[in-house]
Amino acid sequence: MRANVRPHERFDGVFWATLEDGTKRLATRNLSPTVSVYGETLIADGEDEYRTWDPYRSKLAAAILRNLKNLPIDRGKNVLYLGSASGTTASHVSDIVEAEGRVYCVEFAQRSMRDLIDALCAHRPNVYPILADARMPENYRTLVRAVDVIYSDVAQPEQARILADNADLFLKSSGAAIIAIKSRSVDVTMEPADVYKQETEVLRKRHFKLLQTVRLEPYDRDHALAVVNRE
Repeated sequence: MRANVRPHERFDGVFWATLEDGTKRLATRNLSPTVSVYGETLIADGEDEYRTWDPYRSKLAAAILRNLKNLPIDRGKNVLYLGSASGTTASHVSDIVEAEGRVYCVEFAQRSMRDLIDALCAHRPNVYPILADARMPENYRTLVRAVDVIYSDVAQPEQARILADNADLFLKSSGAAIIAIKSRSVDVTMEPADVYKQETEVLRKRHFKLLQTVRLEPYDRDHALAVVNRE
């Protein structure tokens, strides 16, 4: 498919693609041309190829459309991705950091890891799969270099603690982190807004500064994405 593609006004490595019917979609430049990861549309624009980025399947894309102001992921960055599942969002992170960066993908479910290896690692040399439990980062400490960014999307009750424990081992002193907070995974009895406040308070006590919290409705119900950096 052909479309008019232009850079996102705020974030390097992210693009707007205007399709032939006038629809505007988020996109990233395809690091593995001709390969579609999850059925997304491939767009030709000059010599480059782009992949549409579905906000209903990627919380990071949803946050960008919900006016995210801080995206610490860009070209050349090393990213530790906790809870990468089969690699939908991780594939776009791989596009953004380009060949100069690395994406360490930690996933506990064997089926999801197999899918990630087949869909991403076979075509993308900057993606490193790690079959492990993000709650026990010491088990993979020899596999991960110091990273610039941690992206955490784990469906566990102590989501903020898991991110902070990984940050203690892997995040550079000047690093940042992004956490997708799933309120129903933390406490189904609490109001989502109270869960978001609770989890970001955990991060504050672990020496992170909150930059922004973005609620993800209508793309994801009872979810928010928070961006923090080291104080």
